Amino acid sequence: MISGFVFRALDGRIVVAVAILLGVALLVPALNLMTPPDSALHIPTYAVSLFGKYLCYALLALALDLVWGYCGILSLGHGAFFALGGYAMGMYLMRQIGSRGVYGNPILPDFMVFLNWKELPWFWHGFDWFVFAMAMVLVVPGLLAFVFGWFAFRSRVNGVYLSIITQAMTYALMLAFFRNDMGFGGNNGLTDFKDILGFPVQADGTRAVLFAMSAIMLALCLLVASAIVRSKFGKVLVGVRDAESRVRFLGFRVENIKLFTFVVSAMMAGIAGALFVPQVGIINPGEFAPANSIEVVVWTAVGGRGTLIGPVIGAVLVNAGKSFFTGAFPEIWLYALGGLFIAVTLFLPKGIVGTVQQGWNSRKAMKAAAEAEKGRDEAVPVTQAQAAE
Repeated sequence: MISGFVFRALDGRIVVAVAILLGVALLVPALNLMTPPDSALHIPTYAVSLFGKYLCYALLALALDLVWGYCGILSLGHGAFFALGGYAMGMYLMRQIGSRGVYGNPILPDFMVFLNWKELPWFWHGFDWFVFAMAMVLVVPGLLAFVFGWFAFRSRVNGVYLSIITQAMTYALMLAFFRNDMGFGGNNGLTDFKDILGFPVQADGTRAVLFAMSAIMLALCLLVASAIVRSKFGKVLVGVRDAESRVRFLGFRVENIKLFTFVVSAMMAGIAGALFVPQVGIINPGEFAPANSIEVVVWTAVGGRGTLIGPVIGAVLVNAGKSFFTGAFPEIWLYALGGLFIAVTLFLPKGIVGTVQQGWNSRKAMKAAAEAEKGRDEAVPVTQAQAAE
């Protein structure tokens, strides 16, 4: 069963992408840890963390592409799943601080001591165990997606209405997490992390391992997404995107198909958030902002939705461009970034990878037509000769 799952995922482009990611997971940490700082090949630690953040964004864009590019669900709330996964990781990291906090309380995080909390809330229990925290990274976003999708898809909410509801969900969570009495740090969020699995979060080796894990998890999620979309279920999934009423008429439970895909996508987004937090050192309610979810849609559109690899490329390119523009043109970087989005929309409506694929398919079709025409031309003299006999 597992071999069949892997075989379905072995699309040529996915294999190349996975190989590149695994190579990057080995190469970048090696150049960071094993080369002297004055070497031309040395990659500084801040760059490793920056590239790791890009990979987390790429995983988030991949998660969105699974539901938008292949199922037709334009979710404007994937930032919520990303943030929930990040908070689950942040809660584990806060529990690892122990008595090393500002107030020296071995049980309560500093913000709870500051707010005169007397005991640890019930929903914080268990987060001192890494395995439990990682389970919550998957369970919490997945459970929210399941509950939301159960009601939304069975009510047959579609199109722009579904997009608005997902954005409203994200906005409601942002307002809730800004409250101090929620027990998640209020507007300051969770920060000042010390250790992860006993290793200092700020150490070069830890940063390198987190980067490698980001690349490996992105590669693994690419395989999972590829196996889904290349299976028989994936063909039905595309059918739901293109002709939902026809698929429903054929007897498929469309709401179950959407629900499964939505939950898997939310879990992927949660993994991205969990890998993001220790690399940036903070998680706060700002990650729930609706603008963040809209930005993920932009990354996916720039790279090419419905291609799996496109959103990964789009997320990396757009965020690298943002980093460049903020340093090179701090006063006009928003205009430069906006110009990039407009240019892609006008000249590359299918995104970067989608446009390349379209050109490649057109070239193959023209070549096949030319070969067929050549075959017909060569067959004419033979037919005439046979007729003469």
